[in-house]
Amino acid sequence: MEDIKAYIESGILELYVLGDVSPEEKLQVETMASKHPSIKAELDEIELSMEMYAEHNAVEPAENLKSRVLNSILTNFSDDYNFDTKAAPAIDNVVAFTAPKTNNFYKYAFAACLALLIASGIALMNLYNKLQESTTQLAALQVDKQHFANRVNLVEGELSVLRDPSFKFLKLNPTVHAPATAAVTIAWSPVKKKVMIDMANVKMPANDKDHQYQLWAIVAGKPVDLGVFDANPDSTDMKEMKTIAAVKTDAFAVTLEPRGGSVNPTMDQMMVLGKF
Repeated sequence: MEDIKAYIESGILELYVLGDVSPEEKLQVETMASKHPSIKAELDEIELSMEMYAEHNAVEPAENLKSRVLNSILTNFSDDYNFDTKAAPAIDNVVAFTAPKTNNFYKYAFAACLALLIASGIALMNLYNKLQESTTQLAALQVDKQHFANRVNLVEGELSVLRDPSFKFLKLNPTVHAPATAAVTIAWSPVKKKVMIDMANVKMPANDKDHQYQLWAIVAGKPVDLGVFDANPDSTDMKEMKTIAAVKTDAFAVTLEPRGGSVNPTMDQMMVLGKF
């Protein structure tokens, strides 16, 4: 296993992909790849990485390069055509030199540098992905923080209502048109002209998408619209309704109306009613 790891880290696989190996080395790499799946997988990964690197660093040739190459070919062809084919053969005065011994140090050093470059690129990509993940988590934490701050503000607002002596609390009880368990609790401050519904204690049948509950104040025998609301079992806040200018009311009532509310209450759909 250590021999296979050392073979992979030797740089021979990168040289094989670059085509810079001898026939014997080429045969050796192909033999090792056929015997060891880990070497074959590493070879495929190197080929894919080099292909991606080549595509990323590809350089488009200049537009006039094609015409320059063609003109050069035509010029050389014309010069060859004018050569004197009957000229005396040239004297062979070329001295053959002994080919220097191949030095594989630079070849393997280049392969090692290329492998290091690819590994660095992969590490940078992983670091970028982790940075993106951290940014996403930070944004989620900021949203949670804002949600918590809003919730704290809401609770503080509810506490201020409970501690405010100007608010009066009234429980609206069911009529014959509602279940016996129906109930709505409101808080009314004649001084601040505010009316609020305790949504956590709304015990009303769920309204459909075409209807809403509408709160009314009965002032001097006339109904005054205070706004609409939905019977949402998940709601736990205090819902502020429309302001009311009257210092004294006869009663408060809730009717079931078409979505958006009605100008006048539907009397046969009055669900709950309460008097001070």
